[in-house]
Amino acid sequence: MIAVPTPTPTPLRWRLLFWGCAAALLVLSLMPPSQPLPTTGWDKANHMLGFAVLGVLGGRAYAGRGWPLWIGLVGYGGVIELLQGQTGYREADWLDLLADGVGVAAAMALDWLVRRFSAPRLRA
Repeated sequence: MIAVPTPTPTPLRWRLLFWGCAAALLVLSLMPPSQPLPTTGWDKANHMLGFAVLGVLGGRAYAGRGWPLWIGLVGYGGVIELLQGQTGYREADWLDLLADGVGVAAAMALDWLVRRFSAPRLRA
């Protein structure tokens, strides 16, 4: 029996997932709080989880971009907070931005671990 390798998503597919997630995160962040939204039960955990997922997708979509990607994601969190402050029904919260940064840091750590343990090893 011949094993057929499972196709891995191309960078284009990862980029579509990344930008779709970024758009969904923006929409969910700016929706009125009266709407039922998906939640972990704790607002800061929502931010950490959202930006961790966005960071993992970004790490796959833009492999090798490193710091510009991570800083850009934290900047995106800042833009979302500024936009929330402009609505009449949400508030900008700098602790939310901190939680976004923690999520990005978690994605950075996961990205590093995946690269570290999936790199081909040279045998002596």
